[in-house]
Amino acid sequence: MLRQDSSDDIEDVSLFDADDDVSRRSKKSKIRHPVASFFHLFFRVSAIVVYLLCELLTSSFIACMVTIILLLSCDFWTVKNVTGRLMVGLRWWNQVDDDGRSHWVFEARKGSKTSSEAESRIFWLGLISCPMIWVIFAFSALFSFKVKWLAVVVMGVVLQGANLYGYIRCKVGSRKNLTSMATSYLGKQFLRQAVAKEDQPAS
Repeated sequence: MLRQDSSDDIEDVSLFDADDDVSRRSKKSKIRHPVASFFHLFFRVSAIVVYLLCELLTSSFIACMVTIILLLSCDFWTVKNVTGRLMVGLRWWNQVDDDGRSHWVFEARKGSKTSSEAESRIFWLGLISCPMIWVIFAFSALFSFKVKWLAVVVMGVVLQGANLYGYIRCKVGSRKNLTSMATSYLGKQFLRQAVAKEDQPAS
């Protein structure tokens, strides 16, 4: 007597969906552009390291200043023209129209090709943290009366701050969107503080 399995109670489950999910997760966590990711951090971190150690390495202020400015310039060009486009699909530039008017253009890539989460984290971490470090250096140079280093530090704040502002505009959109986001964030923080103060007497 032959045994026949009923196909009514059997549900075929495809394993390709699970494989697709695993492959998508691996692609998101994988660094697709290792060279761009390396140079995204290399120039800006090198400029900070040279600024911190230059007085220990050499007594020539001119050599240190030129080295730091060259590293900051290479970082500005690399982040603006290469790493932003490859790592997160953003770019910004200035163009002049036929009437001679200057326009700033901020673009964000749209489509199926999305950046990986690892590259996005590397990009935004380096883009945000390094300008904050240069701001700290600026206050330190100002309060310690290191006037000769103040120009170098201001150069770091300006160049890296410009890239930060440009890519935030690419990510957020127009100035109105940026202002509305800042206003909503401040409003949420104010509301949280107000709620916390009301809860304190009750507890």
